[in-house]
Amino acid sequence: MNEEKAYLTKEKHAELTIELETLITVRRPEIAKQLEYARSLGDLSENAEYQQARQTQGEIESRIKHLTRILKDAEIVKLHHGDTVAVGSTVTVKRKGDDEEKTYSVVGSEEADTTLGRISLNSPLGEAMMGKVKGDTFTFVAPNGKKLEYTILKIG
Repeated sequence: MNEEKAYLTKEKHAELTIELETLITVRRPEIAKQLEYARSLGDLSENAEYQQARQTQGEIESRIKHLTRILKDAEIVKLHHGDTVAVGSTVTVKRKGDDEEKTYSVVGSEEADTTLGRISLNSPLGEAMMGKVKGDTFTFVAPNGKKLEYTILKIG
């Protein structure tokens, strides 16, 4: 399976490391105890507590696997201060036909949060602006199918 490299800030890397450690050292043992208790109740086929504990165990194991993969090969990014848009750049853009300027930080997928002005380098907007310089105009197709045009006003 060809996985994309995870780009993380130092802070996000630390946050995910703590989450992974908590899942392994706290949540795994908790679920093991819940499963042991549920087994003691008897018939597992009609044991809702057992079924719920198994489902939770699966979710925790899936998250542990996901975090382990991300943290294993993660690249720590710093704020990018250059002439071209890259991971770690803060970019101010203006959409054609719109008076409002918007500023985004280009981050890895794990940290993307548009409400905080963080867009993934893998998002349509993020991909379209990668490698561009101040003054460049670019277009891309939004997930809703609409073609959008932006101009880069500033890269910080």
